[in-house]
Amino acid sequence: MSSDNERSRLSGFPLARNPRHGSARGRVRVPVERVIEQCRVYIDGVQRRGQYSHSSALRELEKYGGDGFVWLSLKEPGEEHMLKIAAEFNVDELIVEDAVAAHQRPKLERYDEQLFMVIRSVRYSDEAEVTDRRQIIDTAEVQMLMGRNFIITIRHGTDLPDPQLKIADDPQLRAAGPSAVAWATADYLVDEYVRIAGLLELEVDRLEEEVFTPGSSFNIEQIYTLKREILEMRHAVDPLIPALRSLIQDNKDLFTKQLRSYFRDVLDHAMIAADRVDAYDERLSSLINAGVALVSLRQNRDMRTISAVVGMAAVPTLIAGVYGMNFDNMPELHAEYGYYITLVFMVLAVLMMFWWFRRNDWL
Repeated sequence: MSSDNERSRLSGFPLARNPRHGSARGRVRVPVERVIEQCRVYIDGVQRRGQYSHSSALRELEKYGGDGFVWLSLKEPGEEHMLKIAAEFNVDELIVEDAVAAHQRPKLERYDEQLFMVIRSVRYSDEAEVTDRRQIIDTAEVQMLMGRNFIITIRHGTDLPDPQLKIADDPQLRAAGPSAVAWATADYLVDEYVRIAGLLELEVDRLEEEVFTPGSSFNIEQIYTLKREILEMRHAVDPLIPALRSLIQDNKDLFTKQLRSYFRDVLDHAMIAADRVDAYDERLSSLINAGVALVSLRQNRDMRTISAVVGMAAVPTLIAGVYGMNFDNMPELHAEYGYYITLVFMVLAVLMMFWWFRRNDWL
C-alpha cells in the first residue's frame, strides 16, 4: 500500500478507486487498452510500422530522441483509464476531469505546454430516418489534448475519420506534428457544420413554402421543433469561434505559420456556418410570427363563416317562432296562401343574406 501511495504522490494524481470497495463495488474493471482505438508513432512525419500501446509508443519515441510525436485515439474513457494515460503523458489533473466529463461547451484551455480543446460534432438525420423530429440534429463531443510530442483525441458518442487522410500528401503538414492532427480533426468537424447548414436551409425553405402557399395546411409545431434543433446547433458552433481565435492569436508558439493559416480557414468556415444558422433562426422566428398570424386569420374567417350561417338560419327561425305562437286571434293563420307566402319570404330572406355575406367575403 505504501508503494501505491508513493506512486500517487510522485505522479501528482490520486489513485483510481478500487472497484471492490466503496461506491464502486461490483464494477467490472475495463483495461485501458479497451478504450484505445489507435496508437501511432510518427518520426519525421513518417508513421512507424507496428502496434503500440500508450506506454510503448512513448518508449519508441524516446529511442529516436523524441524527434516525432505520438497520436493516441480514445473512445469514451473512464476516470481510471484517463488517470493511467495521464500518468504516462504527464497530463494536468484538471484536463483529466474534463476529458472524462462529456457534454461540455466548445472551448480552448492552455496548461503550460499543453492545450485542451473541445469541439462539438453535429450530425444531421433526414426526417425519413427518424421517428421523432427532435432527433434531426444530434450533437456529440470531440476532445483534443495536445503536447509538444503527443496528441490525444477523445470522442464521446461520435465517429471520426482518420486524420492521416488529410495530411498524408503534404510533407510539411506531417512534419508539423500534433497540431496537424488537431487541424485535420477540426477541419472535418467544421466542414460538417457548413454541409449541415446547407441541408437546414432546404428544410427552412420547405417550411416557408408550406406557410406562404395559399390554401396549404401546415403544422406550426414543426417550426418550433426545427427552431429548437437549430438552437442546439448554435450551441455547438457559436462558442467554437472565440476558441479558434484564441488558438490562432494566443498560442503562436505551439503552431507553425502554415498551421495557423489553416486554422484561420477553419475559423472562416465556422463563422460562415454560424452566420447561416443565425439567419435560419431569424427566419424561423419570422415564420412563427407569420404562422401565428395566418392561424389567427383563418380562425377569424371560420368565425365569420359560422356567424354568417347562424345569421341566415336566424331569420327563418324567427318567422317560424312567431307563427308558432298559439294565439286565437292571428289573422295570418287563416290566410289561404299564407303558408306559401311565408316560405317564399324565408327563402328570399336567406338568399339576400347569402348574397350580402358573399359580397363582404364572409362566405
